[in-house]
Amino acid sequence: MALNVSISNSLILNYDLPITMYIFSPPSLNDLIRLLKAWRFWVLGAIFGAVVGAAVYYVAPPPYRARATAIVDFNLEEAFPQDTDRQYFYYLERETRKLEDIAWSDDVMSQLSSEVGIPVEELRGGKLDLSQPAEGGWHFYAADQNAQQAAQIASTWAQLFTDEVNAKVAASEGLNPFIRVTTAQVENLPSERSAPQSTYLLIGAIGFLAASAFAVLFFGKSK
Repeated sequence: MALNVSISNSLILNYDLPITMYIFSPPSLNDLIRLLKAWRFWVLGAIFGAVVGAAVYYVAPPPYRARATAIVDFNLEEAFPQDTDRQYFYYLERETRKLEDIAWSDDVMSQLSSEVGIPVEELRGGKLDLSQPAEGGWHFYAADQNAQQAAQIASTWAQLFTDEVNAKVAASEGLNPFIRVTTAQVENLPSERSAPQSTYLLIGAIGFLAASAFAVLFFGKSK
């Protein structure tokens, strides 16, 4: 009995502490009990958060995202008949950087802007994304609120990149003559939302669950 009284008194005194000291004090058994007793409240908060997340998704949905693919072949066997790993490494790294620069170059961006009717600043400001720049498939992503527009941008970008690289290779303008680029997926591209609805539901549920738990612990203190 004495032990119970001591614990109870210590908990009561804990609530008399300044708010800053209370926040940074270690959690007590009473905090856990109060939180568990309010399980209906924070479960309801999680459900409400999921509903809010769904509403945000329908009111302000994320943009559509389309992906086009071009195949880059560095032809290592022809460029280096002798098997030298170090030469392979530096060759791939050097030529990959050059190709990345071409993908984002002023020439390619200007042509893309003219064909899709979007300013270059907007294209470079997050509407485009280049993935997996290495030997093999290069993925050209485009985001837009219109699904067909997103597919057109991605397709056009991949095609312009392919044409520009092949033209520079043919003219021997700073690229290894053994590089070959071909388009693989530039037609009938599917477009999907850049973020699924489940992500909005999860974020909303977790956010309101945390807020509910916070409210129980800091604003539902017993006197």
